Amino acid sequence: MMKHLLSTLGILFLITSFTTAQNNYFFPSDITFSTDIPSPQQFLGYGVGDMHTRHDRMVAYMQELARVSDAAEFQIIGYTNERRPQIVLTITSPENQQNLESIRQNQLTITQPDQVMPSTDNQPVIILLGYNVHGNEPSGTEAAMLTAYYLLAAQNEETKTFLDNAVVFIDPCFNPDGRDRHTHWANMHQAKNLSADPLDREHNEVWPGGRTNHYWFDLNRDWLPLAQVESRNRLKFYHQWLPQVVTDYHEMGSNSTYFFEPTEPFGSENPLVPRSNYDGLNNLFAKYYSEALHEIGSLYFTKEVYDNSYPGYGSTYPDIHGGLGMVFEQASSRGHVQTTSTEPITFPFTIRNHLRTSIATVRASVENKQTLFDHQRNFFRDALSAGNSSSTKGYVFGDPADKGKTKAFVKLLLQHHIKTYPLSDDVTIGGKTYPEGGAFVVPSGQSQYRMVQTFFEPVTSFYDSVFYDASAWTVALAFDMPYERVRSLPAMGDPHEMEDLEEVAPRVSSASYAYLFEWSDYHAPKALNYLLSKGLNVKSAFRPFSITVDGQEISFGYGSVMVSVVDQHDSPQQIQQWVNEAAEISNVKIYSLDGGMSASGPDLGSRNFRTISKPKIAMLIGEGVSGYEAGEVWHLLDTRYQMPFSKIDLVDFGRMNLNNYNTLILVSGSYSSLDKDDIEKIKDWVSGGGTLILQRSAVSWAIRHQLIKEKFVETPKPKEEAPTPRFDYATASERSGARRIGGSVYQADIDISHPLGFGHKDRQISVYRNHTIFLQPSTSSYSTVVKYTDDPLLDGYLHPENLDKLRNSVSTLVSPIGRGRAVLFVDNPNFRGFWYGTNRLFMNALFFGEHIGVPR
Repeated sequence: MMKHLLSTLGILFLITSFTTAQNNYFFPSDITFSTDIPSPQQFLGYGVGDMHTRHDRMVAYMQELARVSDAAEFQIIGYTNERRPQIVLTITSPENQQNLESIRQNQLTITQPDQVMPSTDNQPVIILLGYNVHGNEPSGTEAAMLTAYYLLAAQNEETKTFLDNAVVFIDPCFNPDGRDRHTHWANMHQAKNLSADPLDREHNEVWPGGRTNHYWFDLNRDWLPLAQVESRNRLKFYHQWLPQVVTDYHEMGSNSTYFFEPTEPFGSENPLVPRSNYDGLNNLFAKYYSEALHEIGSLYFTKEVYDNSYPGYGSTYPDIHGGLGMVFEQASSRGHVQTTSTEPITFPFTIRNHLRTSIATVRASVENKQTLFDHQRNFFRDALSAGNSSSTKGYVFGDPADKGKTKAFVKLLLQHHIKTYPLSDDVTIGGKTYPEGGAFVVPSGQSQYRMVQTFFEPVTSFYDSVFYDASAWTVALAFDMPYERVRSLPAMGDPHEMEDLEEVAPRVSSASYAYLFEWSDYHAPKALNYLLSKGLNVKSAFRPFSITVDGQEISFGYGSVMVSVVDQHDSPQQIQQWVNEAAEISNVKIYSLDGGMSASGPDLGSRNFRTISKPKIAMLIGEGVSGYEAGEVWHLLDTRYQMPFSKIDLVDFGRMNLNNYNTLILVSGSYSSLDKDDIEKIKDWVSGGGTLILQRSAVSWAIRHQLIKEKFVETPKPKEEAPTPRFDYATASERSGARRIGGSVYQADIDISHPLGFGHKDRQISVYRNHTIFLQPSTSSYSTVVKYTDDPLLDGYLHPENLDKLRNSVSTLVSPIGRGRAVLFVDNPNFRGFWYGTNRLFMNALFFGEHIGVPR
């Protein structure tokens, strides 16, 4: 008995010593901790930083904290694509926990300038500590557990003050799926005797790596587009509180140190954010971070490299909502230990730095909470005032030919809490009619005016010419949404709500001859794919026509889809059922016809109606291929059009029978693993009638390997050789950076009669470009589908030298190869799951590729 008692006491002593050692490393030395609250290492069974913690174990630890402490509340705010929970741990005093709803209502009143400013004497500051948006930047989640432990277990007056004066939301992992992908990799390659060699397998994930989410999207670019479920869940929670302070914890290259804001003044800042944020709050908080890092001797830098302009960042979105969003970057161990240009960097070291700035964030927020309240109040007050005094009183928008796209645009506005109203009467502006029932208005006079500007107002004048990411993000241009500024608000109905977007597709009546639907709706490809998946024979109109339906003549454009009743294997009753199911899943209006004689244009039996084959699609993926672009294709087909397809790794290309597919997609990539025989294999398949879709750098690859015979735009040679100019060495990166196209928007002309242009009603289209590949128009008069205009810049920065190359160059063309063709998307039509306006080009390539050729 005594032996067992001594053994138990020995184990307890070891655990206590182990915990004390960990606490001494991570926390200030003068802090004692409550034994009622388990530390992460006590709960997990290993020291923080000794392993990478799986998401489920982190979730379990947060649940345990909420179980043992009346100062913590655990909640699930949603689930990822892989069904991992997205969680938030709310930490505040027990008294505040009992009054969270009244605190929330008081907080929202601060942000509503049309209401009386509430008393903030006893109002806690609202802080959202967010971590690990990039899955393979793992120190953040580990720091989140330690931060939660500190706030709940530290026995000192300061921590009690924190809990009395703050509501701290800890979102420990913005990207659970990506994190677990990286965690599995790091742990499975961890040796008992760690290797710090940067070339060791532990430090080098295989494609696609853990940075991105399930669909290989960068979630730190998704706060604005909301293409991903994780972002939608997170933003819904964010708008329930509108925190004063939001953090966004990252990692960077191993040979760096530590970054916190402020970013580079002016050039890297969003022009809609007031100077009081950048000059005031950022510098105020920076003092706290420098002190926290001085205390442990960690090197850091500010005002360099990183920007704060794109509103889709987790550190910028709060700035446009009256809060203070801040990005932190820690040099990464990318595993457990890695050599650097100085001393090896360890995983615990990276965690400790993030922990210390997390605590400093709470300290700064509590000590300056009235400043934060006043800033947020003034932000929304000034936004409302600017909107009311603007000569533009609002924005009328809508695409009557594309209700699906219009609905998606309205939904995004509402998700960002921008007040939107349906028109209650037709409005004609600039020769364009916006009809009641198909158009909306967004007033400028609202507290979300700065977000309204983000949606509708392009910017082409900048303080700087070097951008870390995109320099353009006007949402209306991304959707290619027709809109007009108005100097007085038109007649409008009640504010639109999310439930107003819910529709039930009208039942399609029985047809004795055929069913018809327009191709112009964003969701038409979903309906077409569904019908093809049922084995129906489906045709598409290659000429516009009009036909009488129920006594009314209706016009149908290029690409309109027809399902005849008679030349099918299935019964009329079965066909009607499938047509109704297609209408239900797509919300596309489908017409029933009892005859095929048109009022104008080709009759339904004309050869201008061509049979559409079911797409059999393969996309090459793997090392050297852009995971972002591949993920955008996957996400588009999987979530919006419910189209299964094959993602085939390049290592398996030798086993691939191309004849099993009619479409092959190559997004940006080096494709260095494809040798001469592989390229010939692709060429033979295309020559036999296949459709090869090439995107961005894959276009360059195909030209270099003579798979296609297109030409790049040549840089004009000066008549006389000019002497090489001399510049200061220190300006080299800025000069070369200014010639990059980091991301901007351009106007192009689209041939709407070409199969790739089917469904577009307007020849003008907005195109996103973030590269310097310039292609000449096709030598065929009919194959240049999308061509830049002579004055193309709509939004963002473009260097004058690049403007000369871009003018009248190509965005999309078709290059014939034998009986097949290559569709060249010089620009990415599916950028960030956000570019609704050019998605149709890509879908047309999938469905109409077999019919694309040079007219004879």
